[in-house]
Amino acid sequence: MPLITYREALNQALAEELERDPNVVVMGEEVAQFHGAYKVTEGLLARFGPQRIVDTPISEAGFIGLGVGASMLGIRPVMELMFWSFYSVAFDQILNNAANIRYMSGGLINIPIVIRGPANGGTNVGATHSHTPENVLASHPGIKVVCPATAYDAKGLLKAAIRDNDPVMFLENTILYNDKAEVPAEEYLIPLGRADVKRPGTDLTIVAHGRAVINSLKAAQLLEAEHDVSVEVVDLRSIRPLDEETILASVRKTNRVLLVEENKPFCGVGAQLAYLIQDRAFDDLDAPIRRISAIDAPAIYSPPMEKEQLPNPQRIMKAVLEML
Repeated sequence: MPLITYREALNQALAEELERDPNVVVMGEEVAQFHGAYKVTEGLLARFGPQRIVDTPISEAGFIGLGVGASMLGIRPVMELMFWSFYSVAFDQILNNAANIRYMSGGLINIPIVIRGPANGGTNVGATHSHTPENVLASHPGIKVVCPATAYDAKGLLKAAIRDNDPVMFLENTILYNDKAEVPAEEYLIPLGRADVKRPGTDLTIVAHGRAVINSLKAAQLLEAEHDVSVEVVDLRSIRPLDEETILASVRKTNRVLLVEENKPFCGVGAQLAYLIQDRAFDDLDAPIRRISAIDAPAIYSPPMEKEQLPNPQRIMKAVLEML
């Protein structure tokens, strides 16, 4: 299989869906002539033209509202945010309108919109450009939330998201854009709401999403090599819908669970997962559930301090060894 980057996988997904369905359009800041702030849309303007690859003003409230309205009329817009931190400018359009229209119309109006872009810290761009809002988004019924960790997942999930009839919030990570993985040349989809066991193990389960999966895998490799500890790593892939059964099956297998995320701890994704596990698998636990998240403060601008603010392999290893 070809070895391509996370960025190239997203680009392929967009190109394939634009080719397949004439109702798919891409809109956002600098997606056309500049090829996207992170070059995810490179080459699409030349291939599909300005009617379908559309640069927008720097007004998230305006162009996300445009996308929501277009999706109500049968268009399938893929909207790029330069940073997911800017979603708060369009909070009303995303969470008050897109999330509720299908329900409030009695199922008569679908909202097949995808909003995508990077949602992560770790690049030293300050607190206003480093949010991970998947927990906020997922708390609203009617919204689907996807956080791919690999190039393979990014392509398959984005294609599935574009074909979905509900609003899908697609959260990427700038640090992962150059990561490479094997991606099939033939078409494939990854259904939303299906987690993936990235690494089987027997001693402890780590549940993570996004870049936290990559750091968890690094920690698991070190734990096996240095301490003969077998860690199972479960990648959520999507936060909502949530694959509860895969999570619970892994916990029942290993009897210990560490939840790792780049969210802040208060009301983070891990808080919901911890409730789920204690509610459905309490008797299977041999140790208390433990969480590792970003340190509970705005994103730190200092590069060495921000590295410690986010989950890293060393913090994950330390927590696993303490639990065992």
